[in-house]
Amino acid sequence: MKLSRFLTRPRYSWANLGGDVSGGVVAALIALPYGLAMAAMMGLPPVLGIFTSILTSPIIALLGRNPVLIGGTGSATVPFIAEAVRQQGVGGAAKVSLVAAVILMAFCVLRLGRHIRAIPHAVITGFSCGIGLMMVLSQLGPLLGLSTEGSSSAMHQFSKVMEQLGNAQLVPLVIGTTVILSAIACAHWIPRAPAPLLGILCAFILTRVLGYHAHEIGTLSGGLPPFARFSWDARDVYTVLPSGFVLALVVAVNILVTSRVVEHFRGRHQRMKVSDADAELGAYGIANIFSGVFGAPLSVGIPARSLAVVRCGGSTSLSNLFHSLILIAVLRFGGGMIAHIPTAALAGVTAWMGLCLLDWSTWRRLPKMKRVDAAAFIVTAVAVVLVNAAMAVMIGCSLYMIRAAYQKLSRQPASLPKLQAQ
Repeated sequence: MKLSRFLTRPRYSWANLGGDVSGGVVAALIALPYGLAMAAMMGLPPVLGIFTSILTSPIIALLGRNPVLIGGTGSATVPFIAEAVRQQGVGGAAKVSLVAAVILMAFCVLRLGRHIRAIPHAVITGFSCGIGLMMVLSQLGPLLGLSTEGSSSAMHQFSKVMEQLGNAQLVPLVIGTTVILSAIACAHWIPRAPAPLLGILCAFILTRVLGYHAHEIGTLSGGLPPFARFSWDARDVYTVLPSGFVLALVVAVNILVTSRVVEHFRGRHQRMKVSDADAELGAYGIANIFSGVFGAPLSVGIPARSLAVVRCGGSTSLSNLFHSLILIAVLRFGGGMIAHIPTAALAGVTAWMGLCLLDWSTWRRLPKMKRVDAAAFIVTAVAVVLVNAAMAVMIGCSLYMIRAAYQKLSRQPASLPKLQAQ
């Protein structure tokens, strides 16, 4: 077994074990507020965002190729899962997640990892930036204590907030702003600490000291969630399958890019082997079957948790297992404290993560970028907010296809004189 090799191979020492344990603990502390906030944003019970890590981490640890690539609920999946929940509830989330998981396994079997890695970097960064903007816009309502129920998109939510701006409440705004500012300060001054968790802790203390009363998360169950109930019909061929395919594509890109970033951070600058890329997609596909049946969000590669493990000295897949075990312990013994976290604090975490995803460095480099790269970045980012995530990726990639077609056509006239001369 893979785990037994970790403990028996000569190079695995107590220092390695200490790094894996500390890395797993810090990754779990980061995962706690992040998972709760992401699931709540998708319209799912917040605890499902944590169960994604708990259910998938052991399988990823056993089957994955990158030992310190930590998976969990990620922002890249938000628009797809949120749309499915709006249409069909938790059952809809289960359906699109299961379809995407099966397609990920198909990518592995068909050895498509090498081709998925070819998606232009500008499209990926534009997609992340668009999701970041969408996350910020979607949390304006909770941060101001305003209802945005019935909104079908981030822009619709933004317009409803603007209509109700006169009814904004001070308490949720203070709580959310405290989380954002605390997380920003923590990320700047203590980069190795779990910034979202410390932000929530500051907000929790503030509410107790000032006596603020705000809507709270409520009781979280420490046991396994029930299986998601759903049924398939003919319409799913036109709704769930296309969304599941693009979701699988986005997740695959996220996993392979995050893995490459983590390996670079570890000092291993060689590109991932094609076989390893395919195996990584297969591992995540199998793992997401286990989370999908409960309606939990898909697991993707999380850079913050993975890099935290590396900083703490983690070097093997045991860090992923400890990350899962710590989350189980927190839910089992600390659920009462988590239940009193204000929902405005989760909105603050989500908004902070959205600000982090806006990728300010790319915006500053726009004038120096190639025209097609700059256009793809901007178009993809805007399309995520105005249209949807699936179309955004397609639109961004289409610019490169149009450029390739134009270059091919523009070269043809130059070859005509040679043909005539012959």
